[in-house]
Amino acid sequence: MTEFILVPGMFTGAHVWEETAAHLVSAGAGAHTVTLTGLGGSRGGAADAVGLETHIEDVLAVIDSVAAGTRHQDGIVLVAHGYGTYPVLGAADRRAERIGRIVCLDTGPGQDGVPALATVPDPALREDLVGRAGAEGAGEDLAPPARDAWQRWGSTAGIPEAALDRLTALASPQPLATLLQPLRLTGAAGALPVTGVLCDANGSSIAMVQQRVDFGDPVLLPLAGPQVSFFELPTGHWPMLSLPAELADVLLRAAAGEGHHLVPPGSGELPSHLRPFVVDVPELPRERTGNVDLYLPDAGGPRPAVVFVHGGPVPAGVEPTPRDWPLLRGYARYAAAEGMIGATIDHRLHDMAGYPRAAEDVAAAVERVRADPRVDADRIALWFFSGGGLLSAPWLSRPPAWLRCLAASYPVLAPIPAWGPVDSGFRPADAVAEAGALPLVITRVGREMPGIAATVEEFLTAAAKHGADTEVIDVPNGRHTFDALDRTQESREAVHRAMRSVRGHLSS
Repeated sequence: MTEFILVPGMFTGAHVWEETAAHLVSAGAGAHTVTLTGLGGSRGGAADAVGLETHIEDVLAVIDSVAAGTRHQDGIVLVAHGYGTYPVLGAADRRAERIGRIVCLDTGPGQDGVPALATVPDPALREDLVGRAGAEGAGEDLAPPARDAWQRWGSTAGIPEAALDRLTALASPQPLATLLQPLRLTGAAGALPVTGVLCDANGSSIAMVQQRVDFGDPVLLPLAGPQVSFFELPTGHWPMLSLPAELADVLLRAAAGEGHHLVPPGSGELPSHLRPFVVDVPELPRERTGNVDLYLPDAGGPRPAVVFVHGGPVPAGVEPTPRDWPLLRGYARYAAAEGMIGATIDHRLHDMAGYPRAAEDVAAAVERVRADPRVDADRIALWFFSGGGLLSAPWLSRPPAWLRCLAASYPVLAPIPAWGPVDSGFRPADAVAEAGALPLVITRVGREMPGIAATVEEFLTAAAKHGADTEVIDVPNGRHTFDALDRTQESREAVHRAMRSVRGHLSS
């Protein structure tokens, strides 16, 4: 018998777990849903008396009740959604001997000394909440979202209309103190098995977490430990409403010790960003100036240039830097082999707030390339990758005459809410309305993460509406970063087609 304790996130109560709990019970497990004090229609006291400590006590009471029952045989599995991770971790720290596993549902790991305010995706809202608490005390409640505003807190993909109506109708204000009080941990639960369940339509995936670990992100490095496992679900932030049966199955598998384990750095397996380019291209020397590397063709006269703009965010201090990654070097050498000048650059997209800074770096690098006497300054193409796709927006909205083509491979072309807010100037799906006759070459992969794929479709819909000159190169079996991960003829042909298209636009 496995006993699950299901703890909801912000604004919600036990009601969100009803279907998932029923599936767990039908599978022979125990399921205990928690309504945290002040949420789910239960005030349980004055708002100014409800804080994170109150919610930790709520979870402790359920743990003690379940542990005292005659049906309890194995360690309890604590399941936390969103904000619920904070009371769950606080309770597990005090009852570690009774806990068999912690499951974090579409949320990151909480840390000692950090308040749950860190789970609020919008920095402006975080600042506002801190300001309100400072001016009025922590007794104020945070109003729940309106029906059309849940997306601000996470993707609603997959939630049936009736379930979204019910979620809104039963939502409760969140006591502000629950978000402001820091989580305090002694480390007693540090060795407990942990499973993360990632919802890919909300903008997270195992591959993305692995990449951050490969980059050496100190916050995420512990997730590569042997006690941590992962699952993915193809849905938005509320899988208990969109995929309740599938979520129950994942919880049962997690309790049984199943799941994907991340590869720790130094294990001998080559990280995705260091894998070789899918196309064999000639080795060429490079010239480095500032944040720009040039790969020169064996051809006379000023030549057109392609500037390759890497994705991100990439944490500061990562070595090698993106312009030295085999993928970007491969593209630049390929461009040079085709008679163009290939340019790779480094820019400072280190976090979601870094897009304006990175855009300045890209603009300065482009001008450095155009100023080189070997470059035909009137024939330039820009080629964006992954999260760098948002950096295309300024060029789409104000395309200069010398920009002959804009390409993007497996790009993010509209902000993903779960990643946090992005400056309003970086919305390619809006900016494409002003692209005019600028040729666009978009490489789209069939096995893209749904959250990213949705941004591509939003962009293409807008491009079609405004009559943009758009060519789409599909890689049906390709993954994100297919040009390094998928060493297939399909991948090579897609790269060839994209490069030929860019070359053609630069030659016209």
